[in-house]
Amino acid sequence: MQLFFAPMSAPVPLLLAGATGFLDCGCRPKLAPSLAEAASLLALLAAISSAIGLILLGAGDSPVVGLRGVGLCTRVDAVSASMLVLVTFVGWIVVRYARTYLDGEARQGAFTGWLCLTLASVVLLVTAGNLFQLVIAWIATSLFLHRLLLFYPQRIAAQRAARKKFITARLGDAALLGAAFLLVAAYGTFDIGAILAAARSGSGGGLAIAAAGLLGIAAVLKSAQFPVHGWLTEVMETPTPVSALLHAGVVNAGGFLLIRFADVMLLAPGMLAALVVIGGFSALFGSLVMLTQPAVKTSLAWSTVAQMGFMILECGLALFPLALLHIVAHSLYKAHSFLASGGAVERVAAIRRPGPVAIPKAGAVARAFLSALAIYVFVGACFGFEHKSPQEIALGAILIFGVAYMLAQGFADAAPRALTQRTVAYAVATSFGYFALQWSAISITANVLPVPPHPGPLEWALIALTVASFGLVAVLQAMFPLWAYHPAAAGLRVHLSNGFYANAIFDRLIGGWSVRNPS
Repeated sequence: MQLFFAPMSAPVPLLLAGATGFLDCGCRPKLAPSLAEAASLLALLAAISSAIGLILLGAGDSPVVGLRGVGLCTRVDAVSASMLVLVTFVGWIVVRYARTYLDGEARQGAFTGWLCLTLASVVLLVTAGNLFQLVIAWIATSLFLHRLLLFYPQRIAAQRAARKKFITARLGDAALLGAAFLLVAAYGTFDIGAILAAARSGSGGGLAIAAAGLLGIAAVLKSAQFPVHGWLTEVMETPTPVSALLHAGVVNAGGFLLIRFADVMLLAPGMLAALVVIGGFSALFGSLVMLTQPAVKTSLAWSTVAQMGFMILECGLALFPLALLHIVAHSLYKAHSFLASGGAVERVAAIRRPGPVAIPKAGAVARAFLSALAIYVFVGACFGFEHKSPQEIALGAILIFGVAYMLAQGFADAAPRALTQRTVAYAVATSFGYFALQWSAISITANVLPVPPHPGPLEWALIALTVASFGLVAVLQAMFPLWAYHPAAAGLRVHLSNGFYANAIFDRLIGGWSVRNPS
């Protein structure tokens, strides 16, 4: 029972702090901010205790607090422990930041309450040991986030973003609820551990395959994938802490769902193929649109669309340990980026620009790609290519393109020697870090998450298409400063900056331009 006490206690102080926020919901409440900070720190300590307990005692499930297997239950394994530490750590940082950021706001107490309730719901989600708790926490997270998105209810853009998020969230809730019913019908239990064990043996039949399809739909809707990504790019109308909070298991909960039910997802290769296409397209689409955004936070939001797409792509390739690693790394990086965005703008504006900007031309881009390939082969050989699946090698090939994009800046004709040397050093360090973290993620989750199956003809075609597509986009990104302002590209730049109007079409379909004035 000691193993399960810490994760079960993690949401309790957050729930109590949330209730306190609503009791004193006005300007500068006396207790709510300090209690919320203390509660988030207690939740973080409970998460760390859970991770230590997992190392010392091993994985397991707590008894169900409920009737006939339906109720609250905690599952402690590498996936839940990693997510729990991530969520509580980012949550603690966000609560501390919000205490200063919202100081003097008319509804600071209410904001603190909804913030704590959202974090508590995510904690219950990532530690869920049965389907009942998983579904309830999933729905509660969306409902509480909706209140945060409407913190400034008089803002029309905030109303529009919240409305789109509400619609997509309810569709995702329906998909997850349908998947839960199908899983119970297929395996006769609410227990997630029992379901995964049975799916690992290949049982479940058509009901399990249908459930995997609905799980994929729920994940795509939750993680703001094309074409329902629009709400995520409009959250700038909410306080900055909300943008950071999204990366504490909220917008990336779709990836967590796929990782948690990885054994079920392997039963539906067609759904995995669809995830590769949807996630890959969203990643490429978001990364291109991001380049055209002048506002820092909007650019970061489009970057999140792209990163969530890449996470879904990894799940579609059955690289579930690497998708978990992606969630952790991206959440830490992007939460920091949002919270530091204001200061970053000021620092960049204060930088003196002594010389011309180094713009890479075709020759520099070619040298960068060849150098990145050489680095990849060298570092990959050090870690052993023979032990890696084709999917892992393909993901490493995509890493080449990211490294090449970084090297292209240093290989530009106008780049000083110091910049070239620095980018090469960063490229080598990035490659070593990637392979080391990849090895660590696979080792830690070896007994929890399945290995990717050997690809068939469809999977090989998707792998080839993915690598080729990301390679082409990497070249376009590297040469973006060269062609972006060319007269021939002016029209394309305008269309890209507007996301090819997919968001506007979604607004029209749901009547998003006609929103009610706040009462």
